[in-house]
Amino acid sequence: MRLLIVEDEKRLAVSLARGLTAEGYAVDVVHDGREGLHRATESTYDLVILDIMLPGMNGYRVCAALRAAGHDVPILMLTAKDGEYDEAEGLDTGADDYLTKPFSYVVLVARVKALLRRRGRGAGARPVRVHGDLKVDTAARRVLLGGHEVALTAKEFAVLEQLVVRAGEVVSKADILEHVWDFAYEGDPNIVEVYVSALRRKLRAGLIRTVRGAGYRLEAGR
Repeated sequence: MRLLIVEDEKRLAVSLARGLTAEGYAVDVVHDGREGLHRATESTYDLVILDIMLPGMNGYRVCAALRAAGHDVPILMLTAKDGEYDEAEGLDTGADDYLTKPFSYVVLVARVKALLRRRGRGAGARPVRVHGDLKVDTAARRVLLGGHEVALTAKEFAVLEQLVVRAGEVVSKADILEHVWDFAYEGDPNIVEVYVSALRRKLRAGLIRTVRGAGYRLEAGR
């Protein structure tokens, strides 16, 4: 899942990005309200963490603009302010949740996960994907093959999740990079091959087929 953090306190933004990346999310960070609005409009995100006090355009206006344009991405607003009026204004502009600084990182992660679960239920998403003898529980982040649990790293799980959600389709390397890593990733794109190879070793060699020049496809299980 891809998250966008719009926060002008750079140290806080970097800290949140590192933590959420460790949780298995792909995270983009911008420090300006106008850039945040542009990025949220032009790219697809599963959730936006949006500060209120921003240069260029404040969080209230960014949120209102996104909703006016028909974007229903979950928005978690952050602010150093503390008051009922501020919370009401944030929610009135279309925010889904509100967190006052300073906050516990554990609480933020819990709020993020709750919003993503809520969005999944609203969109009719299936938290458990079954593909032959492969079962992927996207909510609990568990993988079972032939009834036996397989331990995967956060990145391995994220790559597999992209393939199982689009089972039967060819998923390009670029799509996997975009959803599992992040918008600003400038490393070797062959990193995808490394994780696909790891998945083949841990699962089954023939489960993920390479479609030359196009990407990867999850093959039918047993």
